[in-house]
Amino acid sequence: MNKPVMHIFRNTPFGRETLLQTAYLCRRMQLPLAVYLPEFKRFLMYFDPEVVQVDLDSSYLTDPATARDHISEILAFHQVEHTLVVPKGKTASDLPDLPIHFSLMTCPRSMSEDTRKIALGVIGSKVRRIVQSAHFPIFLPAPVFKPWTRLSVFYGGSDNAAGALRLALEINRRCNAPLQIFSQGDRIELKIQLIRQGFAETQIEAFDWQFLGDGDISSQLFSIPHDGLVMLGAYGKGSMRKLLFGSTMEKVQSGLPNSLMVVGPKCSWVKAVS
Repeated sequence: MNKPVMHIFRNTPFGRETLLQTAYLCRRMQLPLAVYLPEFKRFLMYFDPEVVQVDLDSSYLTDPATARDHISEILAFHQVEHTLVVPKGKTASDLPDLPIHFSLMTCPRSMSEDTRKIALGVIGSKVRRIVQSAHFPIFLPAPVFKPWTRLSVFYGGSDNAAGALRLALEINRRCNAPLQIFSQGDRIELKIQLIRQGFAETQIEAFDWQFLGDGDISSQLFSIPHDGLVMLGAYGKGSMRKLLFGSTMEKVQSGLPNSLMVVGPKCSWVKAVS
């Protein structure tokens, strides 16, 4: 994981906060940053065998004459260098094709609706498509810049949750942030599942593993540290609406103001060997 983090810049105060979050992530993880400065309101990403078209709202094209200066000023805060993403080509005159060779990608909770109309717990349909198709994890930052100092991993036994845990262990290795795992259910059954997914028993015994109470996860979220980067595994089956809105993930992402890192069903971390 040494490829750049991909960030699509919005030249607004909302976009400033999002870029601050991405820059902080890059600095903590020691990763380069690649910023895409949109010239058009839509673009394509070719994830073999799927193609995702993202339609941006007009705020992404705000005041292009000041955009580069604002990017430089924002990134100077974290002393993060960056390159600009250059489209690989165009499928149409106003439809650039973006590269996909990144370690991570930052997505605000919505990329195609007016930010002022998006509640904290709503994830836009285009972002769900990217989570579903991308081979890299998706970083969903908090609405305003909020440094994280620890890692909070939700593990429920799925392969994608195991991928989120593997990613958390890599982030822990890079930045030495304390890592906690949060689960509901039977500890023994979940431990057996972790072993099946390639984790060593000695490694599992060393985890700081917290078990939340039974019942609705919404009532347990106060246990999640306010300064934690929350790591989630997206389910590999069912529709994306069920993935993000009909499950525990819906309640986690709508009930926490923390930044989230989501490992989707096609993310390479799902299949990685721990």
